[in-house]
Amino acid sequence: MQTLIHNTTIVTADDAATVHQNAAILIDESRIATIGPSAELLTQYPEAERVNGRDKAVMPGFANTHTHLSLTLARGIYEDLSPPHKPPFEGGLAPLPLPVLIDGEHRAMCLLGAVEAIRSGTTLLLEDAVDIHRYAADLAASGLRLQFCERAWDRAQAGIGQPGPFEVEPRLAQQGLERIEALHSQWHGHGQDRIRVGLAAWAPDMCSPGLLRALREQQERLGVLATIHLNQMWGEMAAVRGLRGVEPTTYLSQCEFLSDRLIAAHCRCMTSAEEQLLGQSGAAVAFNAAIAARRGLSPRIAELETHGCTIAMGSDNMAEDMVEVMRTGLFMERVRRQDGRHPTPDEALGWATRHGYRALGVENAGWLAPGNKADLILADVHRAHLVPFLRPVSCFVHQGQARDIESVMVDGQWLMRDGRVLTLGEETIVREAGRVARTAWRRLFETRPDLTPPAGMTLSG
Repeated sequence: MQTLIHNTTIVTADDAATVHQNAAILIDESRIATIGPSAELLTQYPEAERVNGRDKAVMPGFANTHTHLSLTLARGIYEDLSPPHKPPFEGGLAPLPLPVLIDGEHRAMCLLGAVEAIRSGTTLLLEDAVDIHRYAADLAASGLRLQFCERAWDRAQAGIGQPGPFEVEPRLAQQGLERIEALHSQWHGHGQDRIRVGLAAWAPDMCSPGLLRALREQQERLGVLATIHLNQMWGEMAAVRGLRGVEPTTYLSQCEFLSDRLIAAHCRCMTSAEEQLLGQSGAAVAFNAAIAARRGLSPRIAELETHGCTIAMGSDNMAEDMVEVMRTGLFMERVRRQDGRHPTPDEALGWATRHGYRALGVENAGWLAPGNKADLILADVHRAHLVPFLRPVSCFVHQGQARDIESVMVDGQWLMRDGRVLTLGEETIVREAGRVARTAWRRLFETRPDLTPPAGMTLSG
């Protein structure tokens, strides 16, 4: 029941940015028991399973605080079809609708995302979606630490950022509240508390004041986290101003939806007053840096952090690579600040690890220390792009790649070992997801001859 990773570099990601060289870390069941010099721990724990960490680095696993696993279906498509940033605004994420998935197709795309998440070192993941019960058991079997947030809304016949009237559909609201209740009853606390269930309000322009207050009451009664897409695009800003006469964050405040147990995703199109208001609430921000770069928008991270927001990170749509997210966040914020030194690599690593764990309410995890949960990754740093490995955090944040991660552990259990995913049938999942995606997109264009496939799209194979 004990595992000793020895002769390695240990990046703790603690507040002091401690890095141990020629060190060992002992995992006892689901917890980190101790960290110390290799020679000393090898002598003290002769019966522990030994993992040679030579030319490796042990780091805390990544916390992805905002994603939609099934949107792997739109990989390579929606990244280049962003909605307009200036009037006239259109509703939705892209001018091309997403194919409707049927039967087990949804499950195939979600499992594809889970495989990529594990391969990129994710150990904790927040899934914001509808009807999560369809694939919850499959994700639970992956071994990932999961925060399920079932989504609710009550604006009919519209999408995020769409101008025009707000047509309230009470049936939509009731169905969303009931789905949240049912998923919480079925899954919250399962897997020795590895799986938790919260709730998601879709977006400020998709939820009426009545629904936001009902969700806030439900959140308090269940004692769970909430999340929302907030200030995601300029069309959302315009829609909420037109509907409510105030900015989105002010609208949430008026509806008493802001709290220190809220994960606000994006926050890319905010006024200074909104940033202050969100910070005063103690909410966390999911900085979805890679998709933000693809959209050509970025939140003002330094200002949000100054005002009191916890900065965490997420991958959002089409990709689950948290190594890319972390590095993109560092680069984007340096460009925005016009500062080639800040944020530091240690700050970016903290956003992607311990801040994410904190935001999702997982205590004693997200950094490596005795007594903490054994959620960690093992990276091969003996690679051309990482040598010389002189400043471990800076080197990995600037140069590391998802393929460098060879082992992933959650609660002391290996999800991936020596480059092989152990909890999911990777080859079958990848092949099936490719088939499902081609089938779904072909079906869309066959039933909608008015739609034109994007340039360069191929559906053969």
